[in-house]
Amino acid sequence: MNDWPDGWSDDNRSNGGNRYGRGSAGSQPESARVMRQVRRGPAAPAPGQGAPPYGAGVPRQPSYVDGQGHDGGQGYDNGYDSGYNTGQVYGNGSGGPQGPGGDGTYAQRPAPNWRRRIKWTAITLVTTLVVVSVGTYFWADSKLHRDVDLSKVIDRPETGEGTNYLIVGSDSRAGMSAEEKKKLHTGSAEGKRTDSMMILHTGDNGSTLISLPRDSDVTIPKFQGSESGKVYPASAQHVKLNAAYAKDGPTLLVRTIEAKTGLHIDHYVEIGFAGFAGIVDAVGGVEMDLDQGFKDKWSGADFKAGKQTLNGEQALAFVRTRHAFAASDLQRTKNQQKFLAALAHQVATPSTVLNPFKFYPTMGAGLDSLIVDKDMSLWDLADMFWAMKGVTGGDGKSMNMPISGSSGGNLVWDEAKMKTLVNQLKNDEKVTVSGN
Repeated sequence: MNDWPDGWSDDNRSNGGNRYGRGSAGSQPESARVMRQVRRGPAAPAPGQGAPPYGAGVPRQPSYVDGQGHDGGQGYDNGYDSGYNTGQVYGNGSGGPQGPGGDGTYAQRPAPNWRRRIKWTAITLVTTLVVVSVGTYFWADSKLHRDVDLSKVIDRPETGEGTNYLIVGSDSRAGMSAEEKKKLHTGSAEGKRTDSMMILHTGDNGSTLISLPRDSDVTIPKFQGSESGKVYPASAQHVKLNAAYAKDGPTLLVRTIEAKTGLHIDHYVEIGFAGFAGIVDAVGGVEMDLDQGFKDKWSGADFKAGKQTLNGEQALAFVRTRHAFAASDLQRTKNQQKFLAALAHQVATPSTVLNPFKFYPTMGAGLDSLIVDKDMSLWDLADMFWAMKGVTGGDGKSMNMPISGSSGGNLVWDEAKMKTLVNQLKNDEKVTVSGN
């Protein structure tokens, strides 16, 4: 009778001389698979025999012996112990399974290197700041219109201490559509005239902002034409100051002011109607507190007394209004200074400077609409802005040019006060002269 499982024959058993495995009759042991055997302790003593020594009568727990004769954990060898003899089934006991560290312990994640992280974070932030700053500088520098060549101004006075900026607001309508002209009440006159003129002096003894009324009485000195290069003789005719600009532009205006005052103008800055309104709108409007309400059909002004936020159109009407006041030109210059103070304060607030969605449109609107001299840098422009902000904020002095009276509808400067003022500016001294 064949007791082998189905599928096995005598031939399979008897002829497997070189076959190894289960039931193999071969002489060599199986090495690919080791069978564990159970070893049990000695049998209990027969009845009547003496009691075994202490502990000898306790049956030994079964242990597993591998094919090499090692018993696990019974003191015979230090091989594999299943844990059943010691009661330690899991864990990292002696001879137990080894952890990832190879010594019975598990490797821990290394602590983060905070110094390294902070270092690279700082490097990344500084690099980003440098890239943004450099990019912003070249972007802003490309927007400046350096169209005024002050080297064409002849017979100039000597330079003094500090820096003098001539800031001009013109009635230029360049680039404006008919609809924009109507909206801003600019009219459609050809050419350009100056609606406002100011000298800003910066130095070690504070800054001073001096408004020059456009109706100031002057004579046109000898000058060199900005386009032709031809030298024209001086005129004895008395005209308003803004006539110099209308006659030959910025260079003749600088020449006339320098000849009248003896003060050297270092830089020239001009902004037109559209640019002015664009800056105000970009910054989100400017809050003003008006002492009294007024209307002017010529400028489009229609204001009530009290606090209110002016948009670009309203701001332009405010700084241009002259017919609503008795002392038309002098009151207008005061309004212009008051508005510039509010505008500078609004532009320099954290809500504008730290908000790129407001800062860049404001800067773009301002720079794109400015006309400056060829030597004007962004650093000069920044110096001018911060000095104006300081003056209009109360850190410096703002005033009108001292006036002694009028002649033929023109405002006559007080010569004695004007000379004292100019000497103090030339020497960068604290200004003690007061204006109208």
